[in-house]
Amino acid sequence: MTVTATAAAAATGEEDGGAAGGTGPVRLFCTDHGGDGPPLLLLHGLAGHSGEWEALAARFAATHRVVAFDARGSGASTRRPGDVTRAAHVRDVLAVAHRFGLAGEETVLVGQSMGGLTALLTAAAHPEVCRALVLIEAGPAGPSPRLPQETGDWLDSWPVPFPDAEAAEAFFGGGPAGRAWAAGLVPGPGGLRPRVDRDVMVATVQENAQRHFWDDWDRVRCPVLVVRGENGTMKPDEADRMRARHPGTRIGVIPGAGHDAHLDNTAAVYGEMAAFLAA
Repeated sequence: MTVTATAAAAATGEEDGGAAGGTGPVRLFCTDHGGDGPPLLLLHGLAGHSGEWEALAARFAATHRVVAFDARGSGASTRRPGDVTRAAHVRDVLAVAHRFGLAGEETVLVGQSMGGLTALLTAAAHPEVCRALVLIEAGPAGPSPRLPQETGDWLDSWPVPFPDAEAAEAFFGGGPAGRAWAAGLVPGPGGLRPRVDRDVMVATVQENAQRHFWDDWDRVRCPVLVVRGENGTMKPDEADRMRARHPGTRIGVIPGAGHDAHLDNTAAVYGEMAAFLAA
């Protein structure tokens, strides 16, 4: 894999082809927001992009070093990698962390949805890489047999191509979340098009369909903040079970927010994170 910063890439080696059908090295597009202080490494959710962290990164830039990257298969990173397993995504986190000198006892991994699961698995398998975790609408529950079909149906519902950014923002619900999802599109024939492929995204969630990750959660030893949107998809009992198995886990609920809590109410997510990091 190759890592690129602000226009930088990280390299993970050669891919052997697989569910997503790609071969060759994987390149990861990264954005280094700069800043001084303990590092934050930000991981977006399925079919998202690193740009959706910009508002939160701006709030932390005065106190933290902030880096985000497009996951394999998304955004400006390699669109059709040969390997989209959870293990491959964990390797990507390690590659980016080492490329930017972030792997160590000061780093906090922050992930939303599928990015949160990647952060959890990284902390479980490589505790030396981070000192704390922030999981936004993300946890170890499963299996979810319908997830691949639901993911495909969701992507099929996108009216591609979108005629313009305004239409895309409206389709994605408007507001900050709608603008962030629209910003992930790129010009193409007939209008704006996604930077993800349906089959790659469906392959990316196959493991979630078949298993849970509670054993991995039990291996996490660092402090954890779990953030739920008041109207999100993460069930309260999942967060409660996480705290029961990992005493000391802090749970924050973001008023009025959905699954994209970091976009729906950035100020509240920042407040929860700042209090957790200060403690």
